[in-house]
Amino acid sequence: MTTETPRWFTSSYSENGGACVEVATNLAAPHGIVPVRDSKNPAGPALTVPATAFTTFVAGVRAGDFGTV
Repeated sequence: MTTETPRWFTSSYSENGGACVEVATNLAAPHGIVPVRDSKNPAGPALTVPATAFTTFVAGVRAGDFGTV
């Protein structure tokens, strides 16, 4: 497998009955993107997020900037 092939993973914190997303962070360094997809539909489309935006989002989640529902 090369860095051109997304290596999808779901967070170990995602134990909510399948309503998860998967990310392929292995493309961040070589291409500056982080693909994101619905774990229930792996053959479906993926949203491509700039790596800098994804990093900012993750930092906000960790800091609790988005609250809880």
